[in-house]
Order: sequence, then C-alpha cells, then structure tokens
Amino acid sequence: MPRRQVINAQVSPKGSLETLSQREVQLLSEAGSGRMYQLFRQCALAILNTGAQIDNAKTILDAYKDFEVRIHQQDRGVRLELINAPANAFVDGEMIAGTREMLFSALRDIVYTENELDSLRIDLDSSQGITDYVFHLLRNARTLRPGVEPKIVVCWGGHSISTDEYKYTKRVGHELGLRHLDVCTGCGPGVMKGPMKGATIGHAKQRTHGGRYLGLTEPGIIAAEAPNPIVNELVILPDIEKRLEAFVRVGHGIIIFPGGVGTAEEFLYLLGILMHPDNQDLPFPLVLTGPKSAAAYLEQLHAFVGATLGEAAQNRYRIIIDDPAAVAIEMAQGLKAVKQFRRERNDAFHFNWLLKIDERFQRPFDPTHENMASLKLSRDLPAHELAANLRRAFSGIVAGNVKDKGIRLIEQHGPYEIHGDAVVMQPLDDLLKAFVRQHRMKLPGGAAYEPCYRVVQSGAEALEAS
Repeated sequence: MPRRQVINAQVSPKGSLETLSQREVQLLSEAGSGRMYQLFRQCALAILNTGAQIDNAKTILDAYKDFEVRIHQQDRGVRLELINAPANAFVDGEMIAGTREMLFSALRDIVYTENELDSLRIDLDSSQGITDYVFHLLRNARTLRPGVEPKIVVCWGGHSISTDEYKYTKRVGHELGLRHLDVCTGCGPGVMKGPMKGATIGHAKQRTHGGRYLGLTEPGIIAAEAPNPIVNELVILPDIEKRLEAFVRVGHGIIIFPGGVGTAEEFLYLLGILMHPDNQDLPFPLVLTGPKSAAAYLEQLHAFVGATLGEAAQNRYRIIIDDPAAVAIEMAQGLKAVKQFRRERNDAFHFNWLLKIDERFQRPFDPTHENMASLKLSRDLPAHELAANLRRAFSGIVAGNVKDKGIRLIEQHGPYEIHGDAVVMQPLDDLLKAFVRQHRMKLPGGAAYEPCYRVVQSGAEALEAS
C-alpha cells in the first residue's frame, strides 16, 4: 500500500456519543498503549480509510504506523485529536460527516463493550447471558427500534466479487428499496456496499425517508475491510460470533450473494441454527441469488451443503438466479410470515428472542494452528454440530486471509491444517479450490493468492490448496 497524504485535525461528535467519564478517557488514552486504546486506534484507522480497495489489515496498519488518536475530555464532551490521519477522510480540512459519525460510533461501541464486561449483569458463561449481552450492545447503539414492523433484510456475500455480480447486488438492493425495505450488511465493499447503494435509489424514488443502511462488523474485520460510505448506522461487535448473532437477531430475512470463505462461514452459521430442532417451525426467509454468470457458483455451494449437511439443510433456503424482482418479492412475502408469527407469539419485531442459538455457535473460536487442526469434521456428527465446526474452519481461513493476527500466525507457522473424513473434506477442498480459481479469496490487482490452509483427509496426505 503506497504511503498516502496525511493530516492533523481535531474532531468533536455531533450527538452520536454521550459524554465519557474521566475513567473511560483514561482507559482509552492510557500511555497510548492500553488494549482498549489500541483497539480503537485500529478501528479509527480503518474508518478513516473508508473507500480504500484494500483487504489486508496488516497492510493498512503498517502504512500508517505513525497514526495517533488522542482522546480529550472537556466540559462539552469528548474531543478527538488525530495525528497523521489519512487525508482522504477530509474535504477542505473538514472531516466528511459520515466518516465522523462512524468514528464516534466506534468509540461508543468500544467503550461500552469494555465497560459492560465488568458489569455484574453480564454473564458470558451461559447461552442466554451471551444473547443478553448482544442485546445490550445493540440497544446502546440505538439499533433496536420497538414497534417498527419487520423490514430489515440482511445481505451477505463477498467483498471480492466480479463487476457483473456487484451490479446485480445493486439491482436487488434497488428492488428492496422500492418495497420500503431496509438493508443490513457487514458494512464493507462488494456485496456489503452494492445492495445499500441500490436501496438508496429505490428509497429516493419512493420518497422513503429515514432509510436504514445498517453495518455490523467487528474489530478484526473492519481493520481489513473499511466501511463503505453509504452506511448510516455502524455497530462494532466485540467478536465474529457476537456479530453473527446480531445479524440473525436483528435481521428479519437474509439474502446471500456470491462470496468466498467469509460468506460460506455466515451461510453455515445460519444453516446450523435453522436446523436446530427448536427452530424447525420458525419462519426465516433465506434466499441464495446471483446473476447468470454466478449460477455455477451457487450450484456448487448448494451441492456442498447437500454433501455435508444433507437435503434437510438444502430445504431451508431458495435459490433464485438472475431475477432481482423475484428475490425482493420472495423476501417481502417472507417478512409477512415473520410478522404474523411474532404477533401470534408476542415476540418483539426488533430482536428475535425466539430463535434458538446453540452455545457452540456463540463461543468465540480462536483460529490457532492447534485449534484448526483439532476441529472434528465428520458426517457422524449431528448436522447442526457439523455446521458449527465447518463454520469454525471457514472462520479460521478468513483470519488467515485478512486479519492481522491470523496473517502473522501464518507467517510464523505456515498454513493451517484442516483434518476430517474424506466424505466431508473432498467437497470442502473442491469448494475452496473453486474460490481460489474464481478470485474470491482476496481483492484482485495485488499479489497472487497464497493459501493459508491445507485440507487433510483422515489417513491421507494433505490435499493441494490451489
């Protein structure tokens, strides 16, 4: 990443953050080296790089080693002093309004997350306690709006997609916007931007005011995938598992576009939850879609689900090829069923309390070489447990591809090894090879992709990763 022009500036929030206590300011600015400070610095740098076509956290951090952010408490509230900040976040010396909103959203979420961990009401040792924690984080971010009928559509998919696929996501977003539906994504580029961009036009045509473009992320991801500028509500969850739970608790339906391992991770997470016996009758519209050029990709993903999780998992979603209006109609109809279901059971529209999430899907997974190698990947497992472990395998590959910690682990110890039965590992290897061939592992234009993993069949030699 070439060295970019930098700027020094002081920035104050505009109603997006309550006043911080002196203790909170001290925690953030403590010698410039505390864990909370380093976390905020990393997130702030990513936000100030909004729009940058880079998907490597280490590259961004290395390019701005001298970037500093200092937090000052004053009578009117908090003020940030930015030193050697990326100049493209400013226009005529003034920070872009959307960038400033996201910057203080990051400060809000990081301070609250750390403070909540010390609260006696937080219980991270139980499934219900973790769900309550996610609820409190979202409520503090003002994401939860009671009384609003279901209309948040989550869009998942890759940051590294073709131009044809990106244009298709905008067409789908446009159809959603015409139906007054809001869009929630992972807040980055590619599929995370396209539906939001399309929805803004649809909302404008319908004179829909207050359209929501909600971006849910976590520190490791936002550092590698800077938020896209359309996001008008940014929430940073503490880890990937809390982020995924936030998606399925807040979203009322999900559309999955073409993507790579991150998309596969999200897809398997959701399928594993929907296949839990307690969720058998719970309506949750789920559509896989893409342009004609992505038909082979969708068919391969569908085949992978069938080979590993079975036909029951395949029955939980619908595939629609090259028909944006049909996708939006399917989603709008599905949301009507969600609305009726929740009314009958007196469940909230703004947070899906009835959805059962097994604790295996909630516990943070640390993708060390030892943990990756010890994952159990066998058809002997119940389908929802196998889905949980496959999700962890994909999560580890995401870390090795784009997250600073994962990249450094691979540099030190070489590729991860993923072990399992041939009946699972062969379809997994075929899918990963397809991702590499289709350039879905990283943004094009840089160095050739170097796999951070090796797939190993039980009792067999490691399979080639590319």
